[in-house]
Amino acid sequence: MSKTQSVFSYDLAGIVVGETSISNVQGDKGLLSYRGIDINDLIGVPFLHVAWMVIFGEWPDEQEKSNLKSFMCRHARLSHAEQDLLGQISRDLHPMLMLQGLIPLLQMPEEDTLGKGLDAEQGLFIAAKLSGLIAAHNRLGQNKVILHPIAGKLRHENFLTMFHGKAPSPEQVRMLDAAQILQMEHSFNAGTFAGRVCASTLAPIQSSISASIGTLFGKLHGGADQAALEMAVEVGSPENAAAYVKDCLANKVKIMGMGHREYRTVDPRARVLKPMAVELCQDAQSKNLLATLVAVEEACQQEFSAKGKEIWANVEFYKGAVFHSLGIPPQYFTSMFAMARVYGYIAHFLEFRQESRLIRPRASYVGKSPAARDQSAA
Repeated sequence: MSKTQSVFSYDLAGIVVGETSISNVQGDKGLLSYRGIDINDLIGVPFLHVAWMVIFGEWPDEQEKSNLKSFMCRHARLSHAEQDLLGQISRDLHPMLMLQGLIPLLQMPEEDTLGKGLDAEQGLFIAAKLSGLIAAHNRLGQNKVILHPIAGKLRHENFLTMFHGKAPSPEQVRMLDAAQILQMEHSFNAGTFAGRVCASTLAPIQSSISASIGTLFGKLHGGADQAALEMAVEVGSPENAAAYVKDCLANKVKIMGMGHREYRTVDPRARVLKPMAVELCQDAQSKNLLATLVAVEEACQQEFSAKGKEIWANVEFYKGAVFHSLGIPPQYFTSMFAMARVYGYIAHFLEFRQESRLIRPRASYVGKSPAARDQSAA
């Protein structure tokens, strides 16, 4: 950069671009809170109640709890038109591309039945549809019939049943609830910021959420969970971890799921998720994958410690092991992330729309100057 150019940041690191009251990421302390409540205090709270609190900033009352549960179950069921849309895309299309493409095609509700405004109604409608679309895409990919939610069931109990075709155990539902609460919201991450940029143009909420999901797909963002587990499969066993890490560092290959842009200490979500993974991963394959991940993290820490630095696994690193134990294939990991983070996207859309302004940054031009025009008379 020449001395005459303006100061800028390619990645906006450390640059404040707005205000939010939704979540607080305190990276230097390793803390995360939603609406002023520490993430650790939300584990065990019903998932949909946390989602409501994140979106609206208050806990739902009894009537709102009932209405929300019925609303999410009803709209998780795919209509015949939605099933037809899903049936027209390739069975091999990555679930994240499927979601990004189909969300803008959904027929949005035009009536506010929850009493929270039409934008909120449409956002929660999309959130409900995500679970139905993900489960149905998986079923169609296996040439199996699409299953529908059952009234009265918990959200993730319904999802796992629709996805696998059999009811999960209470322990599996508890684990999925916890994992999804941990990744529901994370301030101005790349996906959320992309959604805010889209919302600033006054595009509808389905466009904003589609933009966020497209951003989440990247390996440097939400796609790290799939990449981390695929890495563990490639490494093969804990005994190979040290050599793998040395080779990656020597060749400047990023180890997916290690380190985090915001946290300078342990990712508070990983602190919760790692012991959960240990508890859940009981079959031989899952135990080996988890042991391999632990060995990779330890090898990374040893290598960085020798250079006087610290590094820790983030939430993506161990989340894949939890999802694997729940029978979720790796290509669906990031769509599971989207199924949780969508509530944060809705919250940010509603918050930003209160004082919406078009986001239009400037660029420092470094290209060629136009040729001088001949001012002489013809």
